[in-house]
Amino acid sequence: MVEIFNDIRKLYRFVGPCPELTAHIEFYSETSIAATSQYVNSENFSVKLFPSYTPTIWINLGSHYELKNGSRKYSINQKTDVLLLRNQIVERTNLPSDNIFTVKFNPGGFEAVFGFSQDKIGAEVINLEELIKAPLLSCLKSAGSFEDRIRLLQDFFLHKLKQQKERPHLNFIKKLHHVLENGTGSLNNCSLAADLNVGDKTFYRYFNVAIGTNPKTYFSIFRTRRALTDYVANPKGFSVYTYGYYDNSHFYKDVFKFTGQKLSAFKL
Repeated sequence: MVEIFNDIRKLYRFVGPCPELTAHIEFYSETSIAATSQYVNSENFSVKLFPSYTPTIWINLGSHYELKNGSRKYSINQKTDVLLLRNQIVERTNLPSDNIFTVKFNPGGFEAVFGFSQDKIGAEVINLEELIKAPLLSCLKSAGSFEDRIRLLQDFFLHKLKQQKERPHLNFIKKLHHVLENGTGSLNNCSLAADLNVGDKTFYRYFNVAIGTNPKTYFSIFRTRRALTDYVANPKGFSVYTYGYYDNSHFYKDVFKFTGQKLSAFKL
């Protein structure tokens, strides 16, 4: 299954964070065993995700799986939980017994909770025991329900959040994220800097420190992700000009860069 092109969300249950964490966390999710049984009929299946620069935690509640992060491959055993930045294409190849608990952070949200920049995650796949102690991970895995896991982890996040100091670049990223997600403003550094009342150099510096890449790279991913989502939803009504592309070939080039495949390779 491929993000955007297939309805991956039907395999999972989703819950949003508590109000205190809304600015930092997009969602919690957990595999729906019933849905997986209904929609997955093969011996194994894969889930491919495109770049987003949204730090993601995967707590393994099921069987081992194979993970490809960019060009690097990992075998993740049943006892291992991981954190990754999602700054490149990620693909998990799973058994039908796959059961994964996910925490997806907003850009900058990971640093707000844990106190260090998502830039330090880079292209690595980090063992979650480096951030969350083994006893808590054990409690999360043995908890009786999805809701219990959320409660335990949310209490931990809130405790961590209260220990952190205010960081100007995180306040900036929080405001920028709100502007982008609500479809206001342009994807132009100068315009966005003016909208957020910061200078161009400050905008660039804050962006690199908080996100782990430069504005040009991130905005290219953001635009392609949003445009491609709308294209898949309504190919006939889609216009490349809505998203600032010069022509169709400009859009197709970005899709190839984003997905690693030509648009024609995806059957719509």
